[in-house]
Amino acid sequence: MTITIAQNSAHPLTVNRLGYGTMRLTGPEIWGEPDNRPEALEVLKTAVAEGVNFLDTADYYGEDVTNRLITEALHPYPNGLVICTKVGATRKPDKSWVVFNSPENLRTSIDNNLRTLKQDQIQLVHFRIMPHSEVPFDESLGAMFEMQREGKIQHVGLSNVSREELEAGLKMGPIATVENMYGYGQRTTLKTPHGENRGGEEVLDLCEQHGIPLIPYFSLVNSLPKATAKIAELAQKHNASEAQINIAWLLHKSPWILPIPGTSSVAHLRENLKAADIRLSQEDMEYLG
Repeated sequence: MTITIAQNSAHPLTVNRLGYGTMRLTGPEIWGEPDNRPEALEVLKTAVAEGVNFLDTADYYGEDVTNRLITEALHPYPNGLVICTKVGATRKPDKSWVVFNSPENLRTSIDNNLRTLKQDQIQLVHFRIMPHSEVPFDESLGAMFEMQREGKIQHVGLSNVSREELEAGLKMGPIATVENMYGYGQRTTLKTPHGENRGGEEVLDLCEQHGIPLIPYFSLVNSLPKATAKIAELAQKHNASEAQINIAWLLHKSPWILPIPGTSSVAHLRENLKAADIRLSQEDMEYLG
C-alpha cells in the first residue's frame, strides 16, 4: 500500500502507507537522550530495512534528539526516504512547550532542521498551530510558503489544524498534508477557547476531497467509551494485538490516512508494521463504528 503526497505538484512524494513517528525515541517527557541509545538507532535502521520510507520528527523533540538520531542512523539517506519535520513550537529548559511561530522563529527552526538533518531542502514541513499564539495564522503560514519559494522547503503541511484553518490555508497555497490527533479511540481533540476542534474527524473529508494525506498522531490512545472492549474483541478474532487493530482500523478507514505509530522498541516496531497485513472485513468496520 502506498500513498502520494502533493500528487498534483511537480515533485510528488510516494511513500509506503505505514510510516514511523520518532517522538518516542527521546527520554522521558519527550526530553533528552533515550535510555537505550543503541536500540533507538536500531529502531530507525530496522524501520527503513522493513520498508518504512516516511519518518516524522521535530527539532523540539529532545530537543534536537530525534533529528540527531536519524542522521546518525541513516545518513547518507537511502533513495526514496521522506523525512517530515514540524515547526511552530520550541522547548524551554524546564521542558515546557512554547509558541515559536513568528516568521523569524520559523526561519530559525527551518535552518536548524536543515543543519541537524544534514539536508539542503526539507521534503515536508508541518506548521504546527499552537494555542495562545499572538501571531496571525496567515502571517505564519505565509512565511512557510515564502521559504518554500526559496527552496528551503519542498512541501508545506499543517498540524493541529481546525477545519476553518485548513480551508483558509488552502486558499493561500498548496497544503500537502495534515497531521492531527486521530485514532479509533481518539476522534477529536479538546475544543479550544474559541470552540474549534483540531482532531482528524473534523478534517478527514476535506483532506479526501483535496487528495491530502491525513497523518494521525497519538493514534493508539483509547478515550472513547467501549473503544478498548471492541478493539480487544477484534484483536482476539484476528489473533492480533490491540495496537495492531488500532492501526489496521486507520488503514481501512480511508486510503488517505498515513499512520505513523511510534515506539522505542524494535519488537514493538515489527509488531506495528505487521498491522498492514490485517484485513478487516466490512462487518468488522461496521462493528467498530
